[in-house]
Amino acid sequence: MNQFRKNIKFTLLHKFRYIIQKNRLGKCGQYIYFDKNVELLRNPKNIFLENNIYIKEGTKICACNSNAKINIGANTSIGYYNFIFASFNISIGRDCMIAPYVYIVDSDHGTKKASHMNQQENISKPIKIGNDVWIASNVTILKGVHIHDGAIIAANSVVNSDVPSYTIYGGTPAKKIGERT
Repeated sequence: MNQFRKNIKFTLLHKFRYIIQKNRLGKCGQYIYFDKNVELLRNPKNIFLENNIYIKEGTKICACNSNAKINIGANTSIGYYNFIFASFNISIGRDCMIAPYVYIVDSDHGTKKASHMNQQENISKPIKIGNDVWIASNVTILKGVHIHDGAIIAANSVVNSDVPSYTIYGGTPAKKIGERT
């Protein structure tokens, strides 16, 4: 009987989180699971989720201005404590696996010597992650990167350039270390 009560409590909490988050999003497909402490920040109407997405505890997804867009494809899982921050556009394809502690950000600050850092504009370029991509834990993906279909990114990597289809990249900065067979 105790397990039955736990299952009912779990189901009710999940449905409650789903209802609250669904109404805040630009699009929210069916069978979206929001774990506890998932935060949709600033402009959640610019976040678009397809069907069958699992977003685990502590993840923060931020469309940081009214022009920023974030799209996440069907059958994608996003691990614990990820940070997805869009100033312009981040697109994550279908059937992707994103492990814990991944940082995806499509902008950075200017670096001109002539003005203070906090007075310089952000420089934004879109990030595109294709279908069937696996991103291992503690990966950072920087602005302007296109990770093509079927690619794998090894743990603790910093991705600052494009990753071809069905290749395995790792390191800082990430470089080709293999191919899917």
